[in-house]
Amino acid sequence: MASDKVTACCQALIEKNLTISFVESASAGKMCYEFSTVINSGRILIGGIVCYHTSMKEDLLLIPWGTIEKYSAESAEVTKLMAQHFYRYANSDICVALTGLTTPGGSESESKPVGTIFLHIIFKEKHIAKRYEFKGNPKSIIDQAIDVVADLILKEI
Repeated sequence: MASDKVTACCQALIEKNLTISFVESASAGKMCYEFSTVINSGRILIGGIVCYHTSMKEDLLLIPWGTIEKYSAESAEVTKLMAQHFYRYANSDICVALTGLTTPGGSESESKPVGTIFLHIIFKEKHIAKRYEFKGNPKSIIDQAIDVVADLILKEI
């Protein structure tokens, strides 16, 4: 069941007749799923794609070769490119991209610990890029990120 924040965001999108799509890495489709559980979600949800592995980001989303090697798969730069490239195909009013570190074993470092999440949201006339550091287990980190996305969209629309 969607959180109160996601439910409120979906209701606002329905009222404003706006559509949304998602391109996800660390959240592995959970964000799209959460938005799909709200009543009348079919009026707003265009869909989403999970691009977890580097090859998916490069081959499917056309992230230029070398970009991930330079910045890492969990970076503001890659998240922005994911959003921009998927937005062209999704045909939605809003496109949300999310990457990050929910478990050890990725590109974590002292300056980018586990819990770091990158968001890039595209609206017709504006982009919002954010970096967060959440605490908790992987599910908790993703749930916190999803609520932040819902809040950001609500404030913008």
